[in-house]
Amino acid sequence: MLDLKGVLSCIYFSPKTFLLCLITGIISLSAISQEREENRPNHDSWPYYFGLSLSYNSSTLHPSKHPTFLQNDSVLSVEPGSSGGIALGLVGTLQLSPRFSLRANPQLIIGGAKYFTYSLKYPTHDENAIEKKTLPSTIVSFPFQVKFNSDRIGNFRTYLLGGVKYDMDLSSNSQARNAEDLVKLKKSDFGIEAGVGFNFFFKYVTFSPELKISNGLSNIHSRDANLKYSNVLDKLQSRMLVFSIILED
Repeated sequence: MLDLKGVLSCIYFSPKTFLLCLITGIISLSAISQEREENRPNHDSWPYYFGLSLSYNSSTLHPSKHPTFLQNDSVLSVEPGSSGGIALGLVGTLQLSPRFSLRANPQLIIGGAKYFTYSLKYPTHDENAIEKKTLPSTIVSFPFQVKFNSDRIGNFRTYLLGGVKYDMDLSSNSQARNAEDLVKLKKSDFGIEAGVGFNFFFKYVTFSPELKISNGLSNIHSRDANLKYSNVLDKLQSRMLVFSIILED
């Protein structure tokens, strides 16, 4: 089996190390799966099936500076950043054919706080020259995807996926996000997703590691012209890289 503790350690240290661990684990699982007797050979004829997902995500906000940014005499620069978060979700798959299926994956994304680092020209008495403003985040996400499946080789198969998602930010009205000096974000977001995954068919469960990118299409910035941390920004769009472990019946 894939060492989940090792995978999480790889994620923590560096994306390159994580990808190396992921590729190594997939190759090992693929070799093991192909050596064994084929499990659940009629699985592709099932009309639907369900599962659970556990994900680690790295998300950030892609900013567009406001046209008046260069005229601003308070903020010299602004850089976005984020911390990693985890997500728990349900998975429902509807088989359309051996090649194509539809999948819904509603999930709760916890953590992954976003932040902006500002360089100030004239900091006040209660500010520093470098200010970091953190936006706590808890999101309910509703992704709907189309999967394109490769041929099954023994107990192994790859797939591609693409789709859309709707996100609802539960922290948008929280006290932690209502401070007067914080950038305000809208509650709803709409985006597109694409990714690649690998099915490993075991006797009682299908184990699927998956890597996915997600780009928000909406402008989620609720700009406040009277707030120096907000008026230097125009559009804010979400970006997310997600690694998931999916278990299906």
